[in-house]
Amino acid sequence: MSESTSAAPVVLDIWCELECPDCHQALSDVHTLRARYGDRLEVRLRHFPLEKHKHAYAAAQAAEEAVEQGKGWPYIEAVLARTAELTRTGEPLLLDIARELGLDAEEFDTALIDGRHLLIVDADQAEGKAIGVTGTPTYVIGDERLDGGKSQEGLRERIEEIADRLLAGRD
Repeated sequence: MSESTSAAPVVLDIWCELECPDCHQALSDVHTLRARYGDRLEVRLRHFPLEKHKHAYAAAQAAEEAVEQGKGWPYIEAVLARTAELTRTGEPLLLDIARELGLDAEEFDTALIDGRHLLIVDADQAEGKAIGVTGTPTYVIGDERLDGGKSQEGLRERIEEIADRLLAGRD
């Protein structure tokens, strides 16, 4: 039993919003962390759409449909790369990105209409609020919450310190 526990990855939850320019900037840190830790760090996107971004809620639902279709992170990264365009064009861009990635865009459209992923998005947002998330990106690793919505400065290094400590405690 302890063998499987020590092999379990450290979890980094990122409360993110897909229309948020700060979340787009945080992607380079996510790539660096993945490269450094590989499967010892599980990076999980948690949805936290902000009211100030009109298309964020639809984007979160679309991201969940991308997960269903097997391309969650590629879709998330593609949307984050085009936050300004999402602000201008809205849901049609979400469908365009699905097509570009070879996903079933008609199913995306249906998912946005029927709301099949609303519960996941709402649950993430409720959990984020319960732990004090107020902006995006916000990171939770171990029992520490780091607010990247105010500044990204030094956050990756802080996450690495925590991850190193947590991983060392499993040896």
